[in-house]
Amino acid sequence: MNQLINDRTKVLLDEVHTELTEHILPFWMNRMRDTQKGGFYGQITGAGELKRNAPKGGILNARILWTFSAAYRILGNPAYLETATRAKDYLLDFFRDIEYGGIYWALDCDGKPLDTKKQIYVQGFAIYGLSEHYRATGDQEALEAAKELFRIIEKYSYDTELGGYYEAFTREWEPIADMRLSDKDANEKKTMNTHLHVLEPYTNLYRAWKDPQLAQQLRHLIVVFRDKILDRKSKHLNLFFDENWNCKSDVVSYGHDIEASWLLHEAAIVLGDPEVLQKVEVVVKDIAQAAEEGIQQDGSLIYELNRGTGEYDRDRHWWPQAESVIGYFNLYQYFGDQQALEHTLNNWNYISRELVDPVDGEWFWSRKADGTINRSDDKAGFWKCPYHNGRMCLELIERMK
Repeated sequence: MNQLINDRTKVLLDEVHTELTEHILPFWMNRMRDTQKGGFYGQITGAGELKRNAPKGGILNARILWTFSAAYRILGNPAYLETATRAKDYLLDFFRDIEYGGIYWALDCDGKPLDTKKQIYVQGFAIYGLSEHYRATGDQEALEAAKELFRIIEKYSYDTELGGYYEAFTREWEPIADMRLSDKDANEKKTMNTHLHVLEPYTNLYRAWKDPQLAQQLRHLIVVFRDKILDRKSKHLNLFFDENWNCKSDVVSYGHDIEASWLLHEAAIVLGDPEVLQKVEVVVKDIAQAAEEGIQQDGSLIYELNRGTGEYDRDRHWWPQAESVIGYFNLYQYFGDQQALEHTLNNWNYISRELVDPVDGEWFWSRKADGTINRSDDKAGFWKCPYHNGRMCLELIERMK
């Protein structure tokens, strides 16, 4: 990996290390810790107002767990371990459904169940965080909890006939009418987003637990992306499907494209099957190159394209920028793609210039299409977590270590 280090990437490494350790992680450690009721607060608004009584989301807690566990594993700061352990304990003590199994979608500010549906997306993120905590600490309780969630997903969500995973269930694991992650999503039984965030934790769990069934299902997920989710013509990922894998959306999500490119590659590398890896590496490059359609002259990545109407959402959300940095660095690292390195550096320059909040910490949710700061959406909250930008920094640090 020594060839990755040159004058330009050394500057990048130094800057993201500073961003992570002096800016991103301290924000979450100092401002989001709920010292009265436990765990972490549910929201800080885009205007910087702490909402002490906001609901607490399972995704936020699991992503904090992953971020600080990974930060401790890579950087070794005991303060990161303390925060990670706090997140693990709160996840298992409050978000875990002891009676029916799985992780609740949301709690109220006191830690009581508020929304008890079983979204597979949040089960996946709990596995991601718990398996990373095990990798960082050897904590057997975390690993056993991650294994149990894997078995639950396989029992209730896996489609044994048509492949893939169903989206959501009631608390009791019965069918549910509204399967959406959010109001903007289509109410369909299978989605690219949930499959991506089952692939991601299964990959991480397999690092820690070489279980044959887990290997089989990780291989299955890779095939699903290649054969069902990938649009063979455009090389973009389709987003929503019925149970028979009929596509139900005409939207391109550039951030998901580039994120999926490197997560698929990571999954194939961790799986360790040379034949699978060879097939995936072709797809990785195709998807990343398709995502380039969203790159702008300032280095940023716009949000979406509606192919049906031809309309673009040109907002620069924080998370596609972070995923773009990793995704194109992955192409540079493994395929020697110099243009991809330019994308990485240009996007990081955009982030550091336009999205990092130098006054109050963390990153803004987005810059609007007209370039103004979006202060309407959260600085920290149900979906605004330290995971995308924290992982961007940690991935670069680990890859160039």
